[in-house]
Formats: sequence, C-alpha cells, structure tokens
Amino acid sequence: MDEEIKTARAEAKYVRIAPRKVQIVCDMIRGQKTDTAMAMLQNTPKAACEVMAKLLKSACANAENNFALDPDSLYVAETYAEAGPILKRGRPVSKGRMHRINKRTSHIIIVVAEKQ
Repeated sequence: MDEEIKTARAEAKYVRIAPRKVQIVCDMIRGQKTDTAMAMLQNTPKAACEVMAKLLKSACANAENNFALDPDSLYVAETYAEAGPILKRGRPVSKGRMHRINKRTSHIIIVVAEKQ
C-alpha cells in the first residue's frame, strides 16, 4: 500500500534577483534537512540566501501549523526558481542610441516534506 507523503509549500513572487542566481542556491539546499538547509543559507554569501531563508521559515511554519507535520523530521523536498517578468531599462550610449538592460525577476518555490 502506497502511503501519501504530506508536503507544505511557500512561494515568493516577483523577487528582484535573476533566476540563474537563485537556482544556484536552490541546488545547494535541495534534499537537505530543514535545519541543515537553514544553516547553509545563513552562512553562504549569496544575495538569494536572504530571501530563501525567509521562504524556508515560511514553508516550515506552514507545515507545522496548517498540516500538523513534525518540524524535526522536515526536509526540503523540492525547490526551484522560475523566471518572472523582466523589467526593461536602458542605458544611453553614443549617437543618441540606447542599450537595453534587463532587470530580471524570479518566482521562488520551496516544498518541504516529512521524512518517512
């Protein structure tokens, strides 16, 4: 008989960090226990770590309060960053022209599950 795995998730939308930069941090914490992942996020000098730590806390709180999961047995089941809308800006260059600057945004999702 297949047991259903209980999960809880949290998402942050329109975060002003490029998805490529967030994906590096996502790969780092995927599959880790939540306390280990939080320690990694607090000691890694990446801009995305601050947002991801806040999001991980939220996912753990969702698991504990909404789904009555044991906070000590949680791990990061999934985490990924998708591209959000791009803010298009410009920088003036010679001869009255403009070079485009893309300010990318991310939608970040963290899913935590209970270890069986």
